[in-house]
Amino acid sequence: MAMNETVTRVTQRIKERSAERRALYLKHMQEQEARGVHRGQLDCGNLAHGVAACCGDDKQSLKLMNSANLGIISAYNDMLSAHQPFEVFPDLIRKAAREVGSTAQFAGGVPAMCDGVTQGQPGMELSLFSRDTIAMAAAIGLSHNMFDAALYLGVCDKIVPGLFIGAARFGHLPTVFVPAGPMTTGISNKQKAEVRQKFAEGKVGRKELLDSECASYHAPGTCTFYGTANSNQLMVELMGLHLPGSSFVNPNTPLRDALTKYATQRAVKMTKQGGEFTPFYKQVDERTIVNAIVGLLASGGSTNHTMHLVAMAGAAGITITWDDFTELSTVVPGLMKVYPNGQADVNHFHAAGGMSFLTRQLIKGGLIHTDIPTVFGTGMEAYTKEPFLDGDKLVWREGPEQSLDENVIATIEKPFAKTGGLAVLDGNLGRGVIKTSAVQPEHRKVEAPARIFSDQHQLKAAFESGELDRDVVVVVRFQGPKSNGMPELHKLTPFLGVLQDRGFKVALVTDGRMSGASGKVPAAIHFTPEALEGGPLAKLRDGDIISLDADKGELNVIIDDAEWAKREVVKEDLSAYHMGMGREMFGGMRQLVGPSEEGACTFGGFEQSMLKNK
Repeated sequence: MAMNETVTRVTQRIKERSAERRALYLKHMQEQEARGVHRGQLDCGNLAHGVAACCGDDKQSLKLMNSANLGIISAYNDMLSAHQPFEVFPDLIRKAAREVGSTAQFAGGVPAMCDGVTQGQPGMELSLFSRDTIAMAAAIGLSHNMFDAALYLGVCDKIVPGLFIGAARFGHLPTVFVPAGPMTTGISNKQKAEVRQKFAEGKVGRKELLDSECASYHAPGTCTFYGTANSNQLMVELMGLHLPGSSFVNPNTPLRDALTKYATQRAVKMTKQGGEFTPFYKQVDERTIVNAIVGLLASGGSTNHTMHLVAMAGAAGITITWDDFTELSTVVPGLMKVYPNGQADVNHFHAAGGMSFLTRQLIKGGLIHTDIPTVFGTGMEAYTKEPFLDGDKLVWREGPEQSLDENVIATIEKPFAKTGGLAVLDGNLGRGVIKTSAVQPEHRKVEAPARIFSDQHQLKAAFESGELDRDVVVVVRFQGPKSNGMPELHKLTPFLGVLQDRGFKVALVTDGRMSGASGKVPAAIHFTPEALEGGPLAKLRDGDIISLDADKGELNVIIDDAEWAKREVVKEDLSAYHMGMGREMFGGMRQLVGPSEEGACTFGGFEQSMLKNK
């Protein structure tokens, strides 16, 4: 199938826009590759430290230098359901490496926090910054330079983007991402959402709410709704950094273990010693990033990636903008209905055809680049296959050519929507994004008076007092990255959902984030410039009429231009959000962080900043 003209045009535009930055990135990676792995050049004392804890056979292999040594970077902890399965992966990986005459060492662990635990809590204000912290932690683990390739073990929200950034800065190494898979299905997402709304209305108590939540989040593995974590998995597979069909295989199963072992042995083959040398910097380019954006749009994925993908691409010397998302969205149809865009979960999606069928449809539509290098050693055409166990042997077979549930995954000929699930908003209130895939058409246009908040917790009191029982555009400002780390505001969803169910026109506008599980209420988010920086949201007053039209991509306050120009911005004392729960340690990041449209990055020293300082 010929490539879609718009996809080709956007890819070429990204390539041209990124040319100078990308060339400098490639130069840096080639220089690092030429310097090689230092293990062969270390003084005896240095090398002795690096191999001291290894078993005898591994120690001997590391001394001889003629076999590959894999570095494991893992986000394991046993509090997060998604990352708990990684506890056993290092032993599986070491064993698999030894079977092909190589070694693997646990190079370092990275932090992994759960937004589901921290929603509405002070810890959420560290969430976005954890992405860059993870990238730096990965760099520290690999800085010993003992490794010929790297395996990255991560699943959730900021973890995979952070690992990807770390991988990009060690782009001279071959790289394989190793997923853990989703938990098995609990109660339906519809049931869970209904209990949350009843609790918000005071119709059920905390015991009923807790019982419902525990029946939903009940086992090891990723949460089964289609939020940021599962968007990560889908995009990484479409970038060819996972094995085909490996994203949504449940943890602690023979197939999951076999995939982990095979990923290890593919990493060995991708090293110079393995004969198929494929470093990250040669694998990931503009085409790879476009594949990720297309997958995000086709699946109705997480709004968080309008920031994360910008940061991830930037770490590899590639500049993408929100306008790229907008233009691609005009030609990428909606092909998935997984909660919050539908009632199915990712296990149902996987059973209905999953990644193999989705990839087949995107290829048929000419929407993804198939000629990118992949960790499987092929192009993307092989990603229409699915993994199976044939006895003890891992094999891939062609996936289904027809959707096994057309209510969950659609064909390219009969999509659920003609355009992608994300839109960029422009207007006199700045620029932001909105997830439209879960919002019914009748709710995508809202014009109503504003009710302004500077703290998400104020909204609950206003809701309980009945103040919001009307058509209303709720504005929660001073939630941007410089203000308080840009927390997700998912805890507002039940209150706003109740108001919408009561028949009111409701929308949320914020310079903060919404969860990857953004749902049925239109949420205009990531607005930039943020209020703390004097952005237009800081000029709003209670009662101002705000007009949101998600289909047209517009958000405006309806006001005389002269009066708007005279308005002064509101200042807010945010010091209470900068102390406690470790937030005081992230003051430097709040000062350094860039705007959301540029990825909300805190890093200096990448090629872009070097070019700016020339």
